[in-house]
Amino acid sequence: MVASQSGGAPGLRYGVSSMCLPLRRVLVRRPATVGDFAAAAWRQPDPGLLLAQHEAFCELLASLGCEVEVAAAIDGLVDATYVRDPGLVTQRGGVVFQMSKPARQAEPGYLGTALEAAGVPVVARLDGAARADGGDFVWLDPQTLIIGRSYRTNAAGVAGIRTIMAAEGVTVQSVDLPHDLGPEHVLHLMSFLSPVADDLAVVYPPLAPVALMETLAGRGVAVVAVDASEYASMACNVLAVRPRQVIMLDGNPVTRRALERHGCEVHCYDGSEISLKGDGGPTCLTQPLLRASD
Repeated sequence: MVASQSGGAPGLRYGVSSMCLPLRRVLVRRPATVGDFAAAAWRQPDPGLLLAQHEAFCELLASLGCEVEVAAAIDGLVDATYVRDPGLVTQRGGVVFQMSKPARQAEPGYLGTALEAAGVPVVARLDGAARADGGDFVWLDPQTLIIGRSYRTNAAGVAGIRTIMAAEGVTVQSVDLPHDLGPEHVLHLMSFLSPVADDLAVVYPPLAPVALMETLAGRGVAVVAVDASEYASMACNVLAVRPRQVIMLDGNPVTRRALERHGCEVHCYDGSEISLKGDGGPTCLTQPLLRASD
């Protein structure tokens, strides 16, 4: 069941090929309070605060003009509130993945159901050996999708998405992510990269592949470099609601001031339970359904 919160733009109901065009519709999933948080590598959250913080996050999205589609919690699947990872919405509709993390392998099916309930057709699914997480996918422009080859997104996953996106005339570029803390630790492309306008991105350079930094420079994208002191508190994980209007996790004042110096309007939320305990920031908590120009 998907409930709608707030009003939305008439006409178009889905279509995404940007990280920063105005976010018209977005899917979120209420957090589960029942499940094995330790096995999913969460720090045990306070259930009441978990729900309250998620509700406040949804209200913030709605206050910024987003139509928020709220999918029900799935007991036992504590990671499912990070609804970005099981799939991707493109201009044609939803692409549902297969996931590498054992505790998350049921999530893509639930995402497909939620997308269809929100009026977004599922147009493709990964199969066979292909594995992917949505946190490894970043639109550089409407014709270019960059994918991080990580411990969560394998070579077969990149190849599968490249075939799927070719039907939309989209070129897929792949960059190899560093080993960092190893396969048991989640490191996504969006762990260290968040475009917030066509010419501005938040980046943690120590983890960024050289090819990625060269691509950003070649496109004239200015970089807000996150300080090491704010990397662990997910200062890199920034959701653009529209160009230079962003949502980020509270507690990262250095990065916030840097964004404001670049002309950004910054909105912060308390994510002590919903984000920090499970290592998922505002991009992880949202599956954009429609991004469209004014």
